[in-house]
Amino acid sequence: MEKRRKGILIFIKEYLIISLGLLLYALGWVVFLLPNKMVGGGVTGFSAILYYATGFPVSYTYFICNAILLGLALKILGRGFGAKTIYAIIITSLYLQFLPEFIPTDFIKDIALDNGKLLCAIIGGAFAGIGIGLTFTQGGSSGGTDIIALMINKYRNISPGKIILYVDVIIITSSFFLSPAEGSVAARVATVVYGFLLISVTGYTIDLVLSGTKQSLQVFIFSRKYDEIAQRVTEMGRGVTVISAKGWYTKQEGQVLMVIIRKTESSMLFQIVREVDRDAFLSVGSVMGVYGQGFDQIKK
Repeated sequence: MEKRRKGILIFIKEYLIISLGLLLYALGWVVFLLPNKMVGGGVTGFSAILYYATGFPVSYTYFICNAILLGLALKILGRGFGAKTIYAIIITSLYLQFLPEFIPTDFIKDIALDNGKLLCAIIGGAFAGIGIGLTFTQGGSSGGTDIIALMINKYRNISPGKIILYVDVIIITSSFFLSPAEGSVAARVATVVYGFLLISVTGYTIDLVLSGTKQSLQVFIFSRKYDEIAQRVTEMGRGVTVISAKGWYTKQEGQVLMVIIRKTESSMLFQIVREVDRDAFLSVGSVMGVYGQGFDQIKK
């Protein structure tokens, strides 16, 4: 019974965080980007282009495109593709449809239109990045180009990240051929430039949210006092792997310590090594993700 209750609480927490993330994502578009006629990547960027050209609501295009992609994904990737993605598509469509009705026009003018497109691209991109990042932390997805990337990746050995980047570049570049109100070539070029700035800020913000204080380091420690250092590292609550090695130049056998720690724990590790062996050699590298044994848990 207790386990079931805990599972329900985790379920509710995950969907609340996803809802909050999607709200921030939608606010970035509704408040900062759409009023300035900016174009971003993904299905939302395509929806924005269609909206500027025809006036067809962004929420409708977003939902229709994602529904089509989702239907293809369920057929190609299977029914286990993800309930959270379906939830995200529906909620984002509703946010894009109804949020403009609750945000006063004067507020958008004061906070967005009067502050210039450059600032709006940065703030809007940050909002979108935080929103998507929060969604990703709970195992969710914003749909759109993520679905395209997964489908192509199933049949072609191309990384999803590259596919998403290529699709975003195509969408943003196509905005050059949109005829904005200003009509000048300079205005079209500016729209493309702001679009690339937008996806850069969004991508960087997503990385910050996903890594944050959870960013991990992999440290190799070369020292003759490896046993003492290993013991001290164990006492700080982290595991140590001892690897037998041989220096090719010196032809001497030795031991190398491999330690994986949080980035926030690095200063403590460096202090231990400095206290035990000032002549130790360290190699430090960032790792994309560490799961299990005191680190992150793999999301379903």
